[in-house]
Amino acid sequence: MMFTLPKEVTIIEVGPRDGLQNEKNFVPTDIKKQFIQKLKSAGVKEMELTSFVSPKWVPQMSDAAEIVADTLTSHTRDMVLAPNRKGIDRVYATDCQAVATFVGVSQTFNKKNINKTTEESVAEIVPIIKELKGNGYFVRACISTAFYCPYEGKVDVNDTLKLCQAFVNAGADELSVADTIGMAAPHESFDVFKKLKDAFPETLITAHFHDTRKLALPNILAALQAGVDRFDTSAGGLGGCPFAPGAAGNAATEDVVYMLERMGISTNIDLQKLVEAIHLVKPHMTRTIESSYFQLNA
Repeated sequence: MMFTLPKEVTIIEVGPRDGLQNEKNFVPTDIKKQFIQKLKSAGVKEMELTSFVSPKWVPQMSDAAEIVADTLTSHTRDMVLAPNRKGIDRVYATDCQAVATFVGVSQTFNKKNINKTTEESVAEIVPIIKELKGNGYFVRACISTAFYCPYEGKVDVNDTLKLCQAFVNAGADELSVADTIGMAAPHESFDVFKKLKDAFPETLITAHFHDTRKLALPNILAALQAGVDRFDTSAGGLGGCPFAPGAAGNAATEDVVYMLERMGISTNIDLQKLVEAIHLVKPHMTRTIESSYFQLNA
């Protein structure tokens, strides 16, 4: 079977938010700001800056308002995660014009994550998405546990499609569909993303892979073959969900960029500057930077 691969791919950098949220040590606010600035100077055009969540549950994000105030730029799409009404109201107090929200396909995961069933979350989020769109915001809907759940096992692809349909109907601009615990295999990646691309041709479809079992790159290749040209990645492979036991870091931005560029697919990201950004944040991490490109070029 022959595949037509894209000539260019968009990398959505999630390191400052998803990458840091599970870090045990509080990363100094100034370091976070510099990290974001260096990632932008490397060519990143879309990024999750931070999240407006309860500081009690995610202390790392307690400086969200300051981060947003000091790092927004007009030439990039800067997004913040806001999972509920309280978070959205905090977004309205900033100049940020792009919001990410999330729901887990898995009932158990969603309940442990935000203490709501999937249906309860959708009932809360859908009117908020419509409100945001009415106010001119870009809306990114993050679909957690789209492949496997740490509590329930394999997730039915029809459940994933049903949840995505609810977000599309509400007007979401983008679906970021996640292999939250890194259990998907390439054939599953191809199958799910092919179905998503066919079902929602007018919606931005983004693949979000974790590298728990070292299958992030093969899964990205499979998603490319399914027609996906947008990928969430985290500089240094940082990340992991605090509510998903066993979830390792995200696909490392530098490894993904290196693979794509070697394949002749443009990312418009400067690898050397990306490495410099990782060097900045590395001393503040409790976990080791394990990405292959960084280890070979640090």
